[in-house]
Parts: sequence; structure tokens; C-alpha cells
Amino acid sequence: MNILLHICCGNCAIYPVKMLREHSHQLTGYFFNHNIHPYQEYNRRLETTREYALKVELPLLVDDQYLLEEFLRNVAADPDQRCSYCYRSRLTKTARKAAEEGFEAFSTTLLYSRYQKQDAIIDFGRRLAEEYQLAFIGQDFRPGWNEGIRISKEMGLYRQQYCGCIYSEKDRYQPRKNAQAS
Repeated sequence: MNILLHICCGNCAIYPVKMLREHSHQLTGYFFNHNIHPYQEYNRRLETTREYALKVELPLLVDDQYLLEEFLRNVAADPDQRCSYCYRSRLTKTARKAAEEGFEAFSTTLLYSRYQKQDAIIDFGRRLAEEYQLAFIGQDFRPGWNEGIRISKEMGLYRQQYCGCIYSEKDRYQPRKNAQAS
């Protein structure tokens, strides 16, 4: 199949690209990640994705819109539900692009991460596939987590320390209060 693969970052693409290519699929990467904060992090992840795509000869489409205000407008009222919005917005953009460009299917490297809500991603991907008359490849790429990390280090790729949004950055770096402290 000819698949448009949403790529959240170069590192997370390694194992899904390998697996999909092993099944003889034609792949094109698609970078659209309006959730990443701050802007320097966004640029670093985009450049790492470009670097990775070049190294593995992966065609790459880039929607280089830094829509931080749109992202925040949609999640600020209920930050605990941010991931749901994030999945929906990025997968919708990917499905739409896949349909417009004549791809047969789409998928996402979000399915590689141990930290993402796999069931929610697959459920929404399937609904979009029906809406856009595409196939959704909802493969669980998490078994390749360690392999992807090892390869990314061998390739010398920048490895980010949090999911991407301002809230995940806070969760990663803000000191946790000891529940037993007075």
C-alpha cells in the first residue's frame, strides 16, 4: 500500500518505518505537529525529522505551521484532555492530506510511543479512515521501543525529553512534591 505516515518526531519514526517497509509498503512521511512547545523545540524536532528522512530516503511532506495559539485555545480549558485533541487534530490533518494526495492509507508514529493512548489513537484513526475512504494502519509499534531508541542513538539523532506540548514539558521538568512533606 501507499501510506502517508504522520511523524511526531524522527526518533519515533524509526521502528514504524522499518516495520512498514518490511511489509513492502510505500511510505511518505508527514510532519504536522502544532502542539510542540517551545518554538525552538518545534524547530529542533522538525530538523531531526528531516535529517532522519534524508538518511533513510523517506519522502517527507512538511506542514510547517506553528499553530501554538490554536492548540492552546483548544486545550487550555481542560488540559487533562489535551491528548485527545492532539490526536484528533493531527490525525485529521493527516487523513485529509492522504486523501488529497491519493494515498491508499495513513498511519502515525504515535503508535510507537509507550506514553500515548493507543486505543484512542486507533479508534480515531479508524473513524477517519471511514470518513476519508482510506485504510488506517493501526499497528502497535511499541514492541520496537528499545530497538528504536538504540538505532536513534547510533544515528546520532536529537532525542527529546518530553512528548511535545507545554503541559508535557511541565510534567517532565517540574519537581514533584513529596506527598509526605508537610
